[in-house]
Amino acid sequence: MKRIIYLSLLIISVAFCGCIKNDIPYPRIQANFITFDVEGASKATLIDSTNRVLTVYLEETTDIRNVRVRSYSVTRGSTVKFPDLKEPVNLQYPVSAVVSLYQDYVWTITAEQNIERYFTIANQMGTSVIDVPGKRVVATIPSSQPIDKVKVLTMKLGATGSVTVPELEGKTVDFTQPVKVEVTDHGYTDDWTIYVEQSEATVTTVRADAWTCVAWVYGEAEAGKNNGVEYRRADSDTWIKAPQEWVTHDGGSFCARLVHLEPLTSYVARAYSDDDLGVEMEFTTGTTLQIPNSDFNNWWLDGKVWCPWAEGGTPVWDSGNKGATTLGSSNTTPSDDTPSGSGTAAQLETRFVGIGIIGKLAAGNIFTGKYVATDGTNGILSFGIPFKERPTKLRGYLKYKCAPISSATSGFESLKGQPDTCIVWVALSDGDQPYTIRTNPKNLQLFSPDDPSVIAYGNIQYGSSVNSYIQFEVELNYNSTSRVPNYVVVVASASKYGDYFTGGNGSCLWVDDFELLYDY
Repeated sequence: MKRIIYLSLLIISVAFCGCIKNDIPYPRIQANFITFDVEGASKATLIDSTNRVLTVYLEETTDIRNVRVRSYSVTRGSTVKFPDLKEPVNLQYPVSAVVSLYQDYVWTITAEQNIERYFTIANQMGTSVIDVPGKRVVATIPSSQPIDKVKVLTMKLGATGSVTVPELEGKTVDFTQPVKVEVTDHGYTDDWTIYVEQSEATVTTVRADAWTCVAWVYGEAEAGKNNGVEYRRADSDTWIKAPQEWVTHDGGSFCARLVHLEPLTSYVARAYSDDDLGVEMEFTTGTTLQIPNSDFNNWWLDGKVWCPWAEGGTPVWDSGNKGATTLGSSNTTPSDDTPSGSGTAAQLETRFVGIGIIGKLAAGNIFTGKYVATDGTNGILSFGIPFKERPTKLRGYLKYKCAPISSATSGFESLKGQPDTCIVWVALSDGDQPYTIRTNPKNLQLFSPDDPSVIAYGNIQYGSSVNSYIQFEVELNYNSTSRVPNYVVVVASASKYGDYFTGGNGSCLWVDDFELLYDY
C-alpha cells in the first residue's frame, strides 16, 4: 500500500511540475562598446551609449572603404555577433553591429573623414561649391570674363595622393560645357563634373548671422578687388565701413565680424566690391541672457544633500551630491569664502566617500542640468538647460587647492601622485535634448566636445593651487556662426578626470559670480 501511495504522489508531483511555467526573465543589461580603436584614426572614437552609435574619425589618407579595427572592448559577458571585426569594414556608409548579452543590441558604426577639397579659378567670384555626394563642382565668374578661356589655379578633389585625369591645375580650360574628370583614390575611381557659371552680379551679400553684440556678414565678389562690408542701424542713414581687420577673405568669399553692436537692435548690412554694392540685409540682435543663480547665493539642505537652488525654487544648477551621499556627505556645498566678501560661493571638494577601503572617489562638481538617478554607486546626469543666445565668453571667479592624485582607475594609473587639475567648461548644443551622462563603467556615457550637436565649446584648467580668487574668462570657440543653440552646459569640477573616478582626495575648487559675455 505504501508503495502504491508513493508512486501516486510521484506521478502527481511530476504532472504538477510539468504545469509550472518558467517566467523568470533574463536580466536586461545593455551590451555596450566600451572602447573602439581603428587604424588611421584622427582622434578617439565617440561612443554614444544612449543611441548606440560609434562615430569613427579618420585621417584624410585612410581608406574609408577598408577600415581595420585595431581593438575594441564590450560589456563583460557580451559578444559582437556581426560584423566580423577581424576583417576590414567599409565605413563609406553606416554599418550595423549586433552586440549580444541575453538580448541583441543593434549599434551603428559611422565614419567622419574630413578631406580638404578645393577648386579655384582666375577672377572667381566667391568660393566653389563642392558637392561631395553628387560629385559636382560649381564655380562662378563675372559675365565680363570669357568662359571658354578659364585658368584653373588650384584643384584637389580627392585625398592627399589621389590622381586626377585630366589634370587641370595651371591650365586654361574651355568651360562652355561641363568638364568631366576622374579622381582615383585607394584604387577606386569617381567621376566628377565641373561647372563654371557666369553671373551678372558683381557683388553678393550672402547672409547675416546676428548674435547679441556681434553679427557675421558674408559676401562674395571677384577675388582681388576691394571687398568688404558696411552696416548701419536700421533707424540711421549713416553707413559704417567695417574695418579690414574685422574682415577675413577666402578668395572671392569674405566675412565681416561686426562687434560692439547693441542688444535687441535692428541693423542693415551689405557687401561691397570697389564701388559696387550688394543687396541690403536687415537683422536684429539678441539679448544678454544670463543663467539664473550664477552667483551661487541660493542653496537649501534636503536631508544631507546640499542643493544649489532655493527651497521650492526651480533647479538650474545641480551637483553629484545625491551620489556622494549614498556613501558619505555632500561634497559640493555653499561657502561664505567669496571674492566679494558677501553672499556665498560654490565649494567643490574631491573626496573619498565610504567606509575604510569600501567606497570610491567623488569629485566635487556643479553643472547646469540635473542629477537624474543613482546607478549603484554611479550617477546618471542630465547636462544642459534650454538656451537660445550665442555668448562669446564665460567670466567668473575661482580659487583652487590642488592635491596629488590619490585614486586612479584603469587607463589613468600613470597620473597617480601627480598634481590634480580643476576644470571649468562651457558648451552650446543644438541637440534635441540635454546630454545624458552615465559614470558607470559598464555603460559609460560622457560628454565630448566632438559631438555633432556641439556648436561651441571652451574650457579653462589649472593644475596647481590658486591660493586667492582670480577672475577667469573662457572663450567659446564656435563651429558655426549660423547654428542656433537649444541648450547651454556649464560644468565646474575640482578634478578634471572625476568622471573616471580619478583625482586627488582633498582637491577643492571654489567658484563664484559666473557671467556670460556677448562681445569680443
